[in-house]
Amino acid sequence: MTILAPCIWPLLPIVFSASSGSGKQRSLGLTLGVMLSFTIFTLFISYIVKIFPIDPNSLRFVATLIIGLLGLSMLIPPLGAQFEVLINNLLGPLVLKPDTRSRSQSRFKKEGSGLGAGLITGFSLGLVWAPCAGPILATIATLSATQSVNIRVFAITLAYVLGLGIPLYIFSSFSAELFGKMRAVNKYTGRIQQVFGLVMVIMAVLIYTNYAQVLQARVLDLFPGYSRFLSQFEKNSRLQKELDKLGPQAGHSQLFAGRWAQTINEDDQNLLSKGGLAPEFPGNGQWHNTAPLSLQALHGHVVLADFWTYSCINCLRTLPHLTAWYEHYKKDGLVIIGVHTPEFVFERDAQNVSNAIKQFNITYPVIQDNDYMIWSAYQNHYWPAEYLIDAKGHIRRIHFGEGGYDHMEEAIRLLLKESGQAIEGDLSVIKDQTPRYDRSPETYLGTHRMQRFVSPEMITMSDQVFTLPAEIPLDHFAFQGIWNVQAQYAKSGPGAALEFKFKAGKVFLVAGPAHAGDRIKVLMDGKPMADIILDDHRLYDIIDLKGAVEVHTLRLQFLDEGTSIYAFTFG
Repeated sequence: MTILAPCIWPLLPIVFSASSGSGKQRSLGLTLGVMLSFTIFTLFISYIVKIFPIDPNSLRFVATLIIGLLGLSMLIPPLGAQFEVLINNLLGPLVLKPDTRSRSQSRFKKEGSGLGAGLITGFSLGLVWAPCAGPILATIATLSATQSVNIRVFAITLAYVLGLGIPLYIFSSFSAELFGKMRAVNKYTGRIQQVFGLVMVIMAVLIYTNYAQVLQARVLDLFPGYSRFLSQFEKNSRLQKELDKLGPQAGHSQLFAGRWAQTINEDDQNLLSKGGLAPEFPGNGQWHNTAPLSLQALHGHVVLADFWTYSCINCLRTLPHLTAWYEHYKKDGLVIIGVHTPEFVFERDAQNVSNAIKQFNITYPVIQDNDYMIWSAYQNHYWPAEYLIDAKGHIRRIHFGEGGYDHMEEAIRLLLKESGQAIEGDLSVIKDQTPRYDRSPETYLGTHRMQRFVSPEMITMSDQVFTLPAEIPLDHFAFQGIWNVQAQYAKSGPGAALEFKFKAGKVFLVAGPAHAGDRIKVLMDGKPMADIILDDHRLYDIIDLKGAVEVHTLRLQFLDEGTSIYAFTFG
């Protein structure tokens, strides 16, 4: 069905034009080139960028440049002849044995150059083509972005590109056959091929400037049901059930089995239970507020390891309790270690973490777990998560999420008494700000964990135009204007806006500007509320209804291009 999708329309003129050259050899090369580059850069781009610090957009620029040059070679015959010589010189030694090269040269000149030109064109098309991401491709892209590619994901990707390649080859071969018949009856086929070359040059310019996306959106405005039909084609429960098997399995490992399970229960009848030895803090993450620490060096202390990240509103609401406990009990031997495991890329920056530590008055030690080594050692799955460790190094209590602060403090006091400390006084008096009412769920705006997205267009992971649906259901959102949606974030383009129908008392947005001072205009139910001025990548307060919990439609208008938005959370 991908061959019928709107996102492939800008490529069809190029396919048709490029196929008018050397018959079915070029069609085969073009198809194989698209399949090869799509497979490589869909599955392995995160690995490639990690090994070679290159900008993926530079690859796109090179690809459009190659397409434009191929068009020029068709438009200007002498240039085309030189291009054919270049292809012969490049591919001839690779595909012809020395003893057969001389007698095969004439055949290769006729067929091999067509195959080679097709391969180069197809490989370039695979770089600039961002296919419409239905559930299958979104899952593949997500697992690739998180470097979770395995043999099953690789096999599904090959099946996907084969499903694309078959109709693409048929279309390309039809174009070549049609041009071949035209050549037999029309003396102006040379001129026609020059026109095709001009089409390739124009399409390369349109793709590079993203104007092809604008034209695509205008066509979809005339036929809105078409895109919606294609986007719904893959959305069925059986498919989703199979896709869920591809990613890392949810749930807890054997680390949480047996006696440890008692510490996870929310009834809190047993404040403490005996778990295994806590894992040491692996890795060489940067420490804040202290020199590097180890659990071995902290033997005899009660340790509370708190997994958090500074743009997580749930984590931020726990910080007043943690800082209060540390100030109250550190003299008695309590050590709190904040394990900062980033949820988004910008949270890996040490200066950003340092600024957040100062902003939230965190005085206890914090270690950056950018490589998820501590997260993995504890087999953790949540932000926030607390692991309470006794003076002998055993995990005695685990708590996930917000709330339960009085029970955790009571458990801390019991373990300090076990270690020989005389604990007196009352529990800390800090208001529990955990929301107790029904509200809209946390909503991610990148393809990695995107849910409840209702714009009719399928996401291409490149600059594209989105439109609003006729109606937005509760807890759903839609894009409008030009957006570039990637695995972790969506980046605003010209005329970008977003609408979200929410139920909450407060709305928060994780966002970052292209330049400090970029603005977002906030409207609620069509009425202007405020302009948010962005200074950094962090959590922003968007709406505060002063204690009321209501249903409203939020509209954000992005007054500057390049603003990155990551997630909504609600209070």
